[in-house]
Amino acid sequence: MSKTIFITGASSGIGKALAFEMARKGYGLALAARNHESLRKIREEVHRTYSPPVTAIRPLDVTHYNDVYAAFSEMAEETGGIDIVLANAGVGLGEKVGRGDFDKAKQTLEVNLIGAIATMDAAAAYFLQKGKGHIVGISSVAAFRGMPKSSAYCASKAGLAVYMEAMRAELYRKNIDITVLYPGFIDTSLNDMLPSRPFLISVEKGAQIIAKLIEKKVKSSTVPVFPWNIVGRILKILPTAVIARM
Repeated sequence: MSKTIFITGASSGIGKALAFEMARKGYGLALAARNHESLRKIREEVHRTYSPPVTAIRPLDVTHYNDVYAAFSEMAEETGGIDIVLANAGVGLGEKVGRGDFDKAKQTLEVNLIGAIATMDAAAAYFLQKGKGHIVGISSVAAFRGMPKSSAYCASKAGLAVYMEAMRAELYRKNIDITVLYPGFIDTSLNDMLPSRPFLISVEKGAQIIAKLIEKKVKSSTVPVFPWNIVGRILKILPTAVIARM
């Protein structure tokens, strides 16, 4: 029997690419994002290409926290059950400290951290009742070190990773797998304005790697594994003077 994956932020970037990759592998899809028209087009294209067992779509802004729980319940009922949840919805607004960008910082934290927590809390409640499940969160290599002009983004991704570590401990022996993923530079609109994107990979390649890591039920991993598993360690020990020039 095929499994169904619930993906937030599914209308673009990693979420969209992963929807196609998981459909190719025979998974059912429950796709949520703010842009309902984009979701509708994705569903049509996915069905033409792969004919997944089920494809449900629903508009969702993860900062409308109560609606996250409602959306999860509705999608679970419509699809006949959810097996994997990917908290993927995120923004990167390039806020600067002390430059009047607090609203950007607030929005970043609300989407990337609080919205993701709401998604995973809804998933945990569902999986505890079901007796099993798999929760996956998209953090970032930015979680490894606070970087200039990305303070709230780095904080949101680091906070997400720590939250998921706590969740893994709290749900220990509850038959709920927890996977934290730390993508490097994957070619999406989230980062295509940056002047430098080292070790860049396509969004399709990123989705393929993420799908494999999900199926392996890894506890945590960078995406791709190499070279970011090494670069991540280096970032943590670099002098502040070096980080300040990045």
